[in-house]
Amino acid sequence: MEWLVDPFEVSFVRHALAGGILVSLICALAGTWVVLRGMAFLGDAMSHGLLPGVAIAALLGGGLAVGAALSAAAMALGVTVLGRSPRLSPDTSIGLLFAGMLALGVIIVSHSRSFAVDLTGLLFGDVLAVRPEELTHLAVALAVAAAVSVLGHRSFVALTFDPRTAHTLGLGPRSAHALLLGLVTLAVVASFHVVGTLLVFGLLIAPAATMLLWARRIPSIMLGAAVLGVASTVIGLILSWHLGTAAGATITAVAVSLFFLGATAASLRDRLPRTRAVTG
Repeated sequence: MEWLVDPFEVSFVRHALAGGILVSLICALAGTWVVLRGMAFLGDAMSHGLLPGVAIAALLGGGLAVGAALSAAAMALGVTVLGRSPRLSPDTSIGLLFAGMLALGVIIVSHSRSFAVDLTGLLFGDVLAVRPEELTHLAVALAVAAAVSVLGHRSFVALTFDPRTAHTLGLGPRSAHALLLGLVTLAVVASFHVVGTLLVFGLLIAPAATMLLWARRIPSIMLGAAVLGVASTVIGLILSWHLGTAAGATITAVAVSLFFLGATAASLRDRLPRTRAVTG
C-alpha cells in the first residue's frame, strides 16, 4: 500500500491535497445550485470570463486574484443587466458576454509574447504549486461560501423551485439570484488558481451532478458532492504522481469519470420508471 502513501510524503503534494479539498468543498456548495438551476453554461462562462482581468493584472504586475475578482464581477453584472431584457434569453446574454470576455482576454494576451507560460497556468492551473498562504485564502473563501449557503438556503430553494414564494421570505427573486451569482463567482475566483479556469468547471459541475442522481435532499447533494470532490482530489493526485500526468487535469478527469460511473449505476437502478424529487 506504499504507492497510496508515497505521493503525500512530499510537502507540495500535501499542499495540493489541502488546496484540492478546500476547492472541492467550495465547489460543492456553489455547484449544487448551479446544477439544480440549470446554470452550467453560466458557470462555464464565469470561469472563462476571468481571463481579461487576470491578463491585465499579470501584465501590470498586480495580484491575479484581484484581477480575476474584478473580471468576474463585471461578468456577473453584465449577466444581471442583460438578463432583465425581455427580448434576450438568458443563454443568449451569457453567450454574448462569454464570447466577448474571452475575445478581450485573448487580445490582451496576444500583446505579450512572454505571457504564454502564465496563460497555460491560468487555463489549466497548477495545483502542485499551491502555497500555504493560498490555503488560508481558500479557507476564508470556504467560510464565506458556507455562510452565504446557510443564510440564503431558504431563498435559494424558493428561487429554484418557486420564485414567487421568494417574496414571502423577505428576499426578492432578483436579490436571491444576485446572491447566488455571487456565490458562484466566489467559487470560480477562489478556485481558478488551483485547478485553472478550464478545469474548475469540472469540479463545479461533476460531483453535484453525480449526487443529483442519487440524493433527494439538497443538503445530501451538497454533502455527497463534497465527498466526491475530495475523493477525486485524492485519487487524482495519486494517479498523477504515478502516471506523470497533469495534476489538475487528472483530478477533474476523475471527477467526470465518477459522474459517468454514477450515471451508469443510476440507470441500472432506475430501469423501472419512478418519480423522484429534489427537496430542500
